[in-house]
Amino acid sequence: MINIFYEKLAKLAINHAVNIKKGERICITGPALAKELFQAMYSETIKAGGYPLLLPAIEGIQELKFKYSSEEQLLYVDPIQKKLIKEFDSYIVISGDYNTRKMSLVDPKLISKVQGSPANREIWGILMDRIGKKELKYLLIPFPCNSLAQEANMDLLSYFEFIKKALFLDKDDPVKSWIEVEEKQEEVCKLLNKVESIKIIGEDTDITMSVKGRTWLNDCGHLNLPAGEVFTGPVENSVNGHIRFTYPGIYQGREIENIFLEFKDGKVVKASADKGEEFLKEILKIENADILGEFAIGTNYGITQFTKNMLFDEKIGGTIHCALGSGIEEAGSKNKCGIHWDILKDMKLPGSKILADDKVIYEEGKLII
Repeated sequence: MINIFYEKLAKLAINHAVNIKKGERICITGPALAKELFQAMYSETIKAGGYPLLLPAIEGIQELKFKYSSEEQLLYVDPIQKKLIKEFDSYIVISGDYNTRKMSLVDPKLISKVQGSPANREIWGILMDRIGKKELKYLLIPFPCNSLAQEANMDLLSYFEFIKKALFLDKDDPVKSWIEVEEKQEEVCKLLNKVESIKIIGEDTDITMSVKGRTWLNDCGHLNLPAGEVFTGPVENSVNGHIRFTYPGIYQGREIENIFLEFKDGKVVKASADKGEEFLKEILKIENADILGEFAIGTNYGITQFTKNMLFDEKIGGTIHCALGSGIEEAGSKNKCGIHWDILKDMKLPGSKILADDKVIYEEGKLII
């Protein structure tokens, strides 16, 4: 019998988030340790009349790849992967890990080369293009496991409860709660769609960007679970100024602390960090990774702490985040890159604000529109 937690999560993901229809093909991938969630997702997909393909990742494989592969093997992307992204109707990624630091000893230059390779950029391009055109329903969902609970400084039982609240799985009708979020945030997006410029003021931060002609999107339970953000893609050459990210940037299990970026005409011209600066600069060498693909405002005030898992952290109410690299085509972003890396900033501090066309719309962690 499937655990009720996994059953409720699977129902929310399959029947609401991606809303599988009869005859649709869905790929579900994630760590093999998420066995019960895979089973629940498979069951709900079959009930909905879909055709599931499960691709559980065995622990240790990624490390072996980087340890023993030649450069040619590392950069190779099998045509089957491309075919899958091109043809399937839905793609769900289960977020979980047996060891969040498994890549810590891998040379940053090697990671940068793989992420920035033409083959990887092509895969990302196809994925973002199909999501933007609504040809592919993409979803990222969490699996509560010890490694992620440890990163969040919680025991596993507390982490389960944290996830329940963040996804409204503690409610009798989680779908109803997400529909209410969708309706509320849609009104915010309608107002922001009329805006031409954004200015962010905060701790060591004074940065502007154009959003003229770009679309604000409503993350309300169809792209990520948990959800809770409104976001867009800045005009690529418009970003100017500087920003300090108050939370560590997490990339491939590595923490980069106190990231400071300075932009001129859309590109990073200066980058520093108190920890992991060398790795930061390697990431920025990836083609187009020095351009912002996303600017977003977190709206989920039910997520109250930083967990080192961006699936949750980027939604924290009272924060903003920017993504270096690939943008979402649906928002109007034209930036193509082999990565999409979200980095988070606390906006609850005194004096923090966002201006839209020179009018304050957000102050010290709260939207005031």
